[in-house]
Formats: sequence, structure tokens, C-alpha cells
Amino acid sequence: MASGKILLITGVSSGFGRALAQEALAAGHKVIGTVRSAQARRDFESLSASAAFGRVLDVTDFDAIDGIVAEIEASVGPIDVLVNNAGYGHEGVMEESPLAEMRRQFDVNVFGAVAMMKAVLPFMRERRRGHILNITSMGGHITMPGITYYCGSKFALEGISEALGKEVEPFGIAVTAVAPGSFRTDWAGRSMTRTPRSIADYDDIFVPIRKAREEKSGKQPGDPRKAACAMLTAIAADRPPAHLLLGSDALGLVRNKLSAFENEIRAWEAVTVSTDG
Repeated sequence: MASGKILLITGVSSGFGRALAQEALAAGHKVIGTVRSAQARRDFESLSASAAFGRVLDVTDFDAIDGIVAEIEASVGPIDVLVNNAGYGHEGVMEESPLAEMRRQFDVNVFGAVAMMKAVLPFMRERRRGHILNITSMGGHITMPGITYYCGSKFALEGISEALGKEVEPFGIAVTAVAPGSFRTDWAGRSMTRTPRSIADYDDIFVPIRKAREEKSGKQPGDPRKAACAMLTAIAADRPPAHLLLGSDALGLVRNKLSAFENEIRAWEAVTVSTDG
């Protein structure tokens, strides 16, 4: 692939962000990575003396984002690719989970990503080129009990990505929603927040799911490095996809969902069309 692109990746301390940054650097790109502490910035910049640039930024510090993006454009160069990777998982049954937890989940996973996009778009639009990758989740296509707020945030980011892609396509800007399945990141470990359990009625549906997730943590089928290579393939494509699933588990689950949806549409089709006229 052609080397020499400038990538801005949020959340490069671990997981997909770290893996993508390392693979991009190895492929000859420059990477600006956002982190949340000065130590993390030093750690990131140690990956490459000439091509890794750290910036301390919390994506929920909305007032700081425009200035940091403008500074990157002026000091490092034109941002070719924005990768909205910063995010986390919230685990909790909806009835048990306070609205404050939902606000935090959406602030990071949705509003932070949108603020980053709004900051880079004027520059990309002026140049008539650019690519935005939003790391969503198979939880932006399929759902499961106990991660309701998380799925809501990823469904939101999927919809925003798809609609934005239609808005900016005339300017040569592509938007790709990347939906990984289960990967060996710390999504289900250190980075997940959990609302305390309080309603026993939900034990039967929730406890087995939590147990399975904890047992699988660290043993997921997906390799973050291979996910990074897949994302670089999408970045290099002449016509990048609007949606990219990553992982055989995501593929199977999303296909099952689409099939069940089609069956339900068929079953209720008479009612659906009864409202015309």
C-alpha cells in the first residue's frame, strides 16, 4: 500500500488503537495517537522517534478537540485518516443502570467520536479527500441482554457513520464503520465498567452471560493485530466499505440477525402494508 499517510487515532494506549498504530507505523505511515496521560504519551512516542506523535486528550473534553486537531494540522501535517477508536463497554441490565451511566457511555462512544469528526471534516472537505473509520462493534448490529447502553451507543455510531458517509461522499471523503466481534483486547476486562446488580429477577438471564464473558476474556478468537491489518486494507482501498465486520463470530451473528429480521418482516408484511392509503 502507498506509504506516507497521516493517521489520527484516538485511544492508542491499548487494544485496537495500539495494534493499529503499530501496524500503521510498520507500513510507513505517521500516527498521531491520543492518550490520557503524559506517561502514556511518552510510551506511545517511544514506538517511533520520527513517526509517532502523542497528544493528551480525553475525547469527552469537547472544548479542547478543535484546537488539538488544528494544531496537528499545522505542526504534523494534513490528517488523511481519522480513526475513532476511543471507547469502552458498559455492562448492566437497563433497569438497574442509572441514567448517568448511559450519559457517560454516550459521551465517550458517540459524542466524543462525533466531536472528533466535526473537527477534522473542514480540513478534509477543503482538500476533497479523507477517510474516517469509526470503531463500532458487532453490538452495533446485534444485541444481547446486559449491555443495553453499550449496544445503544454502537447502534447510534453505526447510523451516524452511514448517514455522514452519504453527506461527505461528494467531497471525496469516505466513512467506514468497523464492527469487530470478540477480540483479545481488554474490552471485557480492565476497560469495562459494571453497574452493581440489584434486581434478582434478572439473575437467570444475566448471570450466565456475565460468566461466559468472564471465562472468555483473554481467549477470544480475534487477533487485534489481524484486525489492524484488515483496517489498513480498508484504508488503502479505492472504494472503502461503508460497513466492515471483523471476525467470523461477528459475521455469523450479524447474518443470523439479518435472516431473523427478514423472516419477521415477511410474517408481518400484511400488517405493514395495511397502513397505506
